[in-house]
Amino acid sequence: MRFEGTTPMPIKIPNDLPAAEKLAAEGVRIIDEHEALRQDIRPMQIALLNLMPEKPKTETQLARLLGATPLQVELTLLTTSTYRPNNVPTSHLQSFYRTWEDVADQRFDGLIVTGAPVELMPFHEVKYWPELTRIFDWSRTNVHSSFHICWGAQAALHHFHGVPKHILPAKRFGVYTHYVIERRDAARPSLLRGFDDYFLVPVSRHTEVRMDDIPDDSGLEVLAISNAAGLCLLQDGANRELYMFNHLEYDTYTLNDEYQRDLTTRRDVPLPVNYYPDDDPSKAPRNCWRAYAHLLFGNWINEMYQTTPFDPERIRAAA
Repeated sequence: MRFEGTTPMPIKIPNDLPAAEKLAAEGVRIIDEHEALRQDIRPMQIALLNLMPEKPKTETQLARLLGATPLQVELTLLTTSTYRPNNVPTSHLQSFYRTWEDVADQRFDGLIVTGAPVELMPFHEVKYWPELTRIFDWSRTNVHSSFHICWGAQAALHHFHGVPKHILPAKRFGVYTHYVIERRDAARPSLLRGFDDYFLVPVSRHTEVRMDDIPDDSGLEVLAISNAAGLCLLQDGANRELYMFNHLEYDTYTLNDEYQRDLTTRRDVPLPVNYYPDDDPSKAPRNCWRAYAHLLFGNWINEMYQTTPFDPERIRAAA
């Protein structure tokens, strides 16, 4: 593998994926199979296990970030085989998604596991929990680096380290200030290279993971935290796993869409914190986290690129 300058390389996604048109309009370069084969570079193979109900939105959000780095990325969309969501057209899943069983014999440079709308359920009551735990175990042998988001991070942390989640008295919802945990040697963690000491992150969850529940011998390192919103980002360096409990990948209007959705079921929904100018929902929110999203995903991909074997068959061979 080699860098081809600093210009963002294209992302290869399934043909005709609805996200492609939106990404192209934003200037994210999409690559097709023929052009990918002509380039003298091995693409980073990244699998996205998308557990979110509005899959096209999540595909777009994450593909946007993965396609903004100096490396060619090939994205494989995954879904569970033991549970099929009712609010996603079957044609969309059949056209663009594969099940984990379809790729279980393959190796990937990266795996992203999203959140899911099952936050208030005990882990073992989630319909696809047995399959998800097998995917987590598989990632330890077939994936070089994993990036778990929101409930996906809570689920992986519980599976690998026995860490519980706690139900919050009210939904933690808004844009919260977080700060980077500096190491004793004053070196900035590589995944947060370029971050300011304090940065803003969208938060949307009913549960939390607490610092006191992290085992002392787990090897987990806290990278970022908020005084108001709690833990944000953990790293398991030995196993190359990242746990993000919040949503840097969110679009500008994602929190607004959630707020408006919740208002359809009850009228006492609190405003998302620090989101609307002057706390006025009639005023357009402003995105103050986009740069940090690009930094985090860019740092993750760069770290992956620097350490992953050129031959995919050697991924985790020494683990």
